[in-house]
Amino acid sequence: MPSNADELIDRRRLRRKLTFWRVAAIAIAAAALAFSAMRLGGFDSALSGDHIARIRIEGTINENEDLLERLREVAESERVKGVMLTIDSPGGTTAGGEAIFEAIRRISEQKPVVAQVGTLAASAGYMIAAAADHIVARQSSIVGSIGVLVQFPDFTGLMEKLGIGMEEIKSSPLKAEPNPFSPTTETERAMIRRMVMDSYDWFVDLVTERRPLERSQVLALADGSIFTGRQALQNGLVDALGGEDEAKKWLEEKLGQSYELLEWKPRSGTGVTDWIAALVDLPATSAGLLAGLGAKRIFLDGLVSVWQPEKMGSGRQ
Repeated sequence: MPSNADELIDRRRLRRKLTFWRVAAIAIAAAALAFSAMRLGGFDSALSGDHIARIRIEGTINENEDLLERLREVAESERVKGVMLTIDSPGGTTAGGEAIFEAIRRISEQKPVVAQVGTLAASAGYMIAAAADHIVARQSSIVGSIGVLVQFPDFTGLMEKLGIGMEEIKSSPLKAEPNPFSPTTETERAMIRRMVMDSYDWFVDLVTERRPLERSQVLALADGSIFTGRQALQNGLVDALGGEDEAKKWLEEKLGQSYELLEWKPRSGTGVTDWIAALVDLPATSAGLLAGLGAKRIFLDGLVSVWQPEKMGSGRQ
């Protein structure tokens, strides 16, 4: 039978083990937080030196506050000497493209920016690429789709078959028009066309300002056509053919020396959650899962700049 002394020794050993594992758990949690902050908080820290920041712009474009914040931080960071935008997007909302375009132009006032087009930079995706000082596309990239489109569904035939009517009281004839529950009138179509053409003129002016082309040349290209990278180069929509290496080489020539290329990743979730999710290659949040499945395109609203819009949706450019 153990003595009281033996029991006391065992308790002390147990306390030491518990203390060790508590300290170890705190250390692991702290390391996870630090690692997560490095992964998700960009590279503007004492842990990184001067570098070229790469920012990925992929999928459907919208007013992404996380992306806009990263662009602001890149503009303000003394460690960032140049910026590479990696673009692979069919477009998105016009307002979202405009906001990102303006953020990139603010960066370009302080440091060189190159856009490297992957598979696709169409509509608002091309609008964003045009904000860069230099555009590099692959020979088989898809570039262009400069134009404006508004689509809206017409449920009137279905409603008639189902015996459903729609009544409304509104302050003026054009309020909430067009809508899917009544046929579109010529007056309503004229209103939408004025809006479409105003947005189209703005888009054409933007490309004319940013590319070495006359407005007449941009108008000839701005019929909604898409081009391969080779065709885009011939038409003056991009500056060179190639990939990341060519884009980085152009930046380093502008900067006069070589720098490491570091990716500024999104900030999202709690940090630790994202870190764990990254380890198992899963989205950290439900929003990330939806984005991965392409569900954001379903919920776009307002004038948008999309190469291939959904069959049902709001205004698309």
